[in-house]
Amino acid sequence: MKKQLTINAARLHQRMQGMSKIGALPGGGVCRLALSDEDCAGRDLFKQWCKDLNLKVLVDPVGNMLAIQEGSQPELPMVVTGSHLDSVATGGIFDGPLGVLAGLEVLETLQENGYDFKRSLAIANFTNEEGARFTPDMMGSLFMKKGISQQEIYAAKSIQAPHVSFEEEIQRIGYQGTDNLQALDFHSFVELHIEQGPLLEQEDITIGVVEKVQGIYWTEFHLRGVANHAGTTPMHLRHDAGYVAAEIAVFARQLTQQFAGQVATVGMMQFSPNLINVVPQEVTFTVDLRNTDHTLLQQAYEALMTKAEELAQAEGVTLTAKNLVQFAPVDFATSIIDKVESSAQQLGYTTRRMPSGAGHDAQMMAAICPASMIFVPSVEGISHNVKEFTHPQHVEAGANVLLGVITQLLVD
Repeated sequence: MKKQLTINAARLHQRMQGMSKIGALPGGGVCRLALSDEDCAGRDLFKQWCKDLNLKVLVDPVGNMLAIQEGSQPELPMVVTGSHLDSVATGGIFDGPLGVLAGLEVLETLQENGYDFKRSLAIANFTNEEGARFTPDMMGSLFMKKGISQQEIYAAKSIQAPHVSFEEEIQRIGYQGTDNLQALDFHSFVELHIEQGPLLEQEDITIGVVEKVQGIYWTEFHLRGVANHAGTTPMHLRHDAGYVAAEIAVFARQLTQQFAGQVATVGMMQFSPNLINVVPQEVTFTVDLRNTDHTLLQQAYEALMTKAEELAQAEGVTLTAKNLVQFAPVDFATSIIDKVESSAQQLGYTTRRMPSGAGHDAQMMAAICPASMIFVPSVEGISHNVKEFTHPQHVEAGANVLLGVITQLLVD
């Protein structure tokens, strides 16, 4: 009986550690904001590893990278895996790079075992998945599915000062490519990722088989009232922007009890003049709504907007709202979901079918070709945090499942 092919875990670990040194933070974790010097260095390292394996590296005008092992029948649609190398400002070392570098490890494992590639196999590094420097998030993969134009992306300004444009930065770091990745023919896409949540660890399960991704609505609210003395202004005569913001935040929380499966987060709130003894004149804040059911997500969003208007009017403050992101839930392809599950079970790993609570490049790729994801456990469910960690045995398990899925897809 032929021995089942497995990846080289030590080599994958070495590459993960090498990437983690780029943008390393003093207390652990990394900062590789999109199109920063650190992101550029991470891209350069990935590109060098790809060239060491004689892969053809393509780069499109927004910086998406695709490293291709060309098959003997290049006219066939190619199989793609990968993720992203950018991070949030205080990110962990696994979120994104695991998918990119495990993909590279799978490809090298196949190469060194003399695999006869008929279909081409490609490893993707998508630009600005995190959205921590430029919005929207998942920008590169959104561009791949033609959900945003090059002009819109180039006009985006960095969130952090100085507010430079995407176009300036992609040119500065030398990753404004000319390859048209949108014109390529894709057979399938599968992404390995850490769960970024607690379920797999809590249930002692090794592999999450991802069936769908929650829809995400991000809304930015701006309230303008009247700044006044905190001691001399009677409560009934106030136009308190801070009070309205707090009430909207509480209502967002209440929506999670009203609509099944709903989660809501007020993640950013800025006051002006932000003084202890002054009634707030202005507040800018965000609400993040998510649900796997698009109808319920839309209903929750409409209820939030209606309530926000009512609260602002009652307090005599003006309200403006701006939609930052509205991504519908995405169902993954049953054919690939089944392959993930069967590959994991053949290797003896426990599995659980589950949705993804976070957004991922795979949800954008699902509009182009059949797609799915593989999750591995996150210790204590922690991610977007320097303490983010996934045990080496789970990294290895996820990469081996990815190998099993890709070998099936290559012969489809």
